[in-house]
Amino acid sequence: MQWVTRQYLHLDRVATPWLITRFVDAEATFVYVPWKEEHLAPAGAIAFSMPGAELGPHDHSGSTFDKVMRKYSISAPGLDQLAAVIRAGIAYVLEGYRPAPDDQIGQTAVGLLAFAEGVFLTNQSDDAILAASFPVYDALYANFKVLDLLKTQGLAMPDHSDGRGPSKKFEGLRRIYNDAGKPTPYGPPTVK
Repeated sequence: MQWVTRQYLHLDRVATPWLITRFVDAEATFVYVPWKEEHLAPAGAIAFSMPGAELGPHDHSGSTFDKVMRKYSISAPGLDQLAAVIRAGIAYVLEGYRPAPDDQIGQTAVGLLAFAEGVFLTNQSDDAILAASFPVYDALYANFKVLDLLKTQGLAMPDHSDGRGPSKKFEGLRRIYNDAGKPTPYGPPTVK
């Protein structure tokens, strides 16, 4: 399917294509139209984060990421935490939200925003922004997924008391992640 949004991708409009390709449409292609020229959207393309679209921009009913999760009934371990990071990032930018030092979701959002700004500056196209960002979203999702699985399965975080540094911890976390099934790495998005 072809999907369309406005150009100059940032945070929610980067996270949403990641969510689409990982959980909705592995063959998704993306088109970007200039702001205030949404009428240039290709006929038949599914609009997201555009005014008037069913999957509209972030507003009182949530981020575009949230809206895609609801519309397609997406539920997976760790995904709610990633959605919370996106919401916190939006609140940081638009509402003056400043997370407390012990607010892991908020602090992760601030870091993700710094990453997003750097990716925006160092990449000259929206496709390049997505290609550079997807591995980070894959990694964040993997981390939240494993933490969720540890909690829901009543497992303890592997320690590194055997003298091999973090080896035991990383091997244990990878085993939990791999046993739960990794999402297929569909690769960077394409444009037609």
